[in-house]
Amino acid sequence: MSERLSDATTGTDTTENGSDSQQPAASRMTTEGPVYTVTGGDWDDVISEVGGDEKIVMNLGPQHPSTHGVLRLVLELEGETVTDLRSVIGYLHTGIEKNTEYRTWTQGVTFVTRMDYLSPLFNEAAYCMGVEKLLGIEVPRRAEVIRVLLMEINRISSHLVALATGGMELGALTGMTAGFREREEALHLLEFLTGLRMNHAFIRPGGVAQDLPTDAEDKINEFLKTMDKRLPDYDKLLTGQPIWQQRLKGIGYLPVDACLALGITGPVLRSAGLPWDLRKTDPYMGYEDYDFEVPVAHEADSYARYLLRVEEIHQSLRLIKQAVKKLEPGPVMVEDKKIAWPAQLSISSDGMGNSLEHVRKIMGQSMESLIHHFKLVTEGFAVPPGQVYTTVESPRGELGYHMVSDGGTRPMRVHVRDPSFVNLQSMPAMSEGGMVADVIAAVASLDPVMGGCDR
Repeated sequence: MSERLSDATTGTDTTENGSDSQQPAASRMTTEGPVYTVTGGDWDDVISEVGGDEKIVMNLGPQHPSTHGVLRLVLELEGETVTDLRSVIGYLHTGIEKNTEYRTWTQGVTFVTRMDYLSPLFNEAAYCMGVEKLLGIEVPRRAEVIRVLLMEINRISSHLVALATGGMELGALTGMTAGFREREEALHLLEFLTGLRMNHAFIRPGGVAQDLPTDAEDKINEFLKTMDKRLPDYDKLLTGQPIWQQRLKGIGYLPVDACLALGITGPVLRSAGLPWDLRKTDPYMGYEDYDFEVPVAHEADSYARYLLRVEEIHQSLRLIKQAVKKLEPGPVMVEDKKIAWPAQLSISSDGMGNSLEHVRKIMGQSMESLIHHFKLVTEGFAVPPGQVYTTVESPRGELGYHMVSDGGTRPMRVHVRDPSFVNLQSMPAMSEGGMVADVIAAVASLDPVMGGCDR
């Protein structure tokens, strides 16, 4: 094995094929010892292609604050004009899809919620819809309404981050502070309803983990009042601001035919004039019973995407008001005790662990209950063999889950169609021919989340 390794003292390939082909790496002495500089890989390929031309090749990211996350953009420039752009991903890779194959179907929720970490509840919902379709079960009506309620609150918090980070990247720092201020209101509400600000794992196969707190309706109505009061401030601060308009109008242009060719969905597609929203075109979780509009623009630029996200926040508030009225008493988890986890457990006084009454029952009175609870938690429930593809309309577009079951207690395969990954294909089309500064506006208008992209 050792003969195939590179010699760390020279930085050269010491194998038979490589010993003569590589030059020793340049080195310099430091107080910690010699430091070697090794070049190669994609950067050398890029440089070699433009060798001799009057072009500049520039790395933007992956640590740059304006690349909207750990995204690397390799730009080829002629002066200030972008002639070529390449998106380089993979800096946040987590292997979540593969990890789910080694966990039970219920435990998989705790992984998928961490993909697109700005819209975790959409990942949970799409995943659980797939599991439920494979099981052939329907969740209780109250659980469906709670899911819609949580997702629309989450859509608001996600869009607020898009507005805030977009403002920060373009120099509108007041927009950033305002966006994160309102997002805190949404996260406080989600924490009150689910117990966590992010990565909730609250939506489970068969329903939701537990019912809403008794005073949930009051807290939700307080949130609605706060948002109705503060949302007009964004129009005063940004919408009519001349500098904001000049930085966004006509920037990142992507017409509807280009969107369709690249598979682009979400606000980017709707900004090009196509009212494609899965809540309307392919309703799920009872969205067909709600009254709301799908905002559409025709300018197909960054400014149109900004306006759409602001309007979608208004529509989500409208949906939340309707969902609160639809909350009727009832179960929040399927009745089948072989699937429901937690299996309608009594909650302790701290709101977290099992109550003493429940522990006494399964430990002292019912050996069958104890065995069932142990096997349900450790092994999980079996899902009939088959495959399924389920979709939801996430804040960034179509979020799809393709899942395959071999009849066991774990998924055989989970693959995610994440909109951030697909939408990033449009970066060259949106940026080439424009200025370097316009690249920042274009990537901000896409609002990619690299956790979903590098899942």
